[in-house]
Amino acid sequence: RIVFELGRAAPAQSRVEQSGSDSRLVLHLGARAGSTSVVEAPAVALERAIANLQPVEMPAVESPPPQPVETRQVWAAPANVPTLPASPDVAIENSPRQSSAFRAPTRTVRDVIGSGQRKLIVAIDAGHGGKDPGAHGPSGVREKAVTLAVARELARQIDADPGMRAVLIRDGDSFVPLQARYMKARRAQADLFISIHADASPNHTASGASVYVLSTRGASSQAARWLADQENAADLVGGVSLDHKDHNLAAVLLDLSQSATMRASDDIANQVLGSLKNVGKAHKPSIERANFVVLRSPDVPSMLIETGFITNPSEEQRLNDPGYRTRLATAISEGVRRYFTDQPPPGSWYASRDDLRPSSRTHVVGRGETLSLIAARHGVGVDRIREANRRQGDSVQIGESLTIPLMASAPK
Repeated sequence: RIVFELGRAAPAQSRVEQSGSDSRLVLHLGARAGSTSVVEAPAVALERAIANLQPVEMPAVESPPPQPVETRQVWAAPANVPTLPASPDVAIENSPRQSSAFRAPTRTVRDVIGSGQRKLIVAIDAGHGGKDPGAHGPSGVREKAVTLAVARELARQIDADPGMRAVLIRDGDSFVPLQARYMKARRAQADLFISIHADASPNHTASGASVYVLSTRGASSQAARWLADQENAADLVGGVSLDHKDHNLAAVLLDLSQSATMRASDDIANQVLGSLKNVGKAHKPSIERANFVVLRSPDVPSMLIETGFITNPSEEQRLNDPGYRTRLATAISEGVRRYFTDQPPPGSWYASRDDLRPSSRTHVVGRGETLSLIAARHGVGVDRIREANRRQGDSVQIGESLTIPLMASAPK
């Protein structure tokens, strides 16, 4: 995310320059007649932010006159979610609905970063609910009850962490439309969205947890909808209003935000899947991708967790056990905590704790990634990654775990 804070409104113009496989976004801010003042986004910073800015295919349009740049960004701190114990059985779905606050007095980004103690907001979505029971197991355990129990326990653990605060999308047996779920997370200014589910299959022997992130195709179609939907024009995407923006500039800003969001989703999902493997077997060895509606937020890292197969008799019984659900919630919260420790957002409580910073992090190789792309993404040299992993060549395999050094190399 790139934010320009100006003392006054200024006209803005932009263009994307292509040079071979490299792309550069050039912004003109406050340029007067005859002035050549230009603010360019550094190539390295852009590479770290979006890894590889892809050309945006757009029909030719006539640009409207430049409009003032909207630079004020706010962050809303929602109230704490009530601490609720996990219910021991399917009776959880009959618990009274609790109200959750999604609005609070706002503070400017400068105020928040200055305090250095911002709590990161984790929106937790218990899948299904109300008239939508979800799947059910052989003995009648319903998915909507399991997901709510896990979500409540996860919220309790998140709220117990000094650097995080939980927001429950639903806290009772209520039906929430799919799009409204991630929109609630955006209104809460969430730093992370987690949707909890239980899997189902005609094959009753299918087992194991899964973690999903948004597919590239799903992201592309959602971006097109955001740009076409006038109701979204005045909304903030990555802290920037798309209202009154040149169409091409709006497309580039959305692509920047969405690309960074998807990479963050991948990183968090890999951490969570690694933790879940300590609780039980995973259904697949790596994270999966799908076009789930709840994962379509353009600026909130999101993942959907299938906690196990409720249609498997053995897993149904485990999912109905409070102790096992607590272990699931603990694994999820530990994965989230590791990510925020490794990559703390500026101004957050985690960013203020240098004593928590590890000397390295783990990167799980995804489809289409190369060693040089991974190095650019983490802001380290390829040689340092080779050295940390005791390897000579540059070849990597999907699903392979690499150690990424974070601390500066010792002088030689």
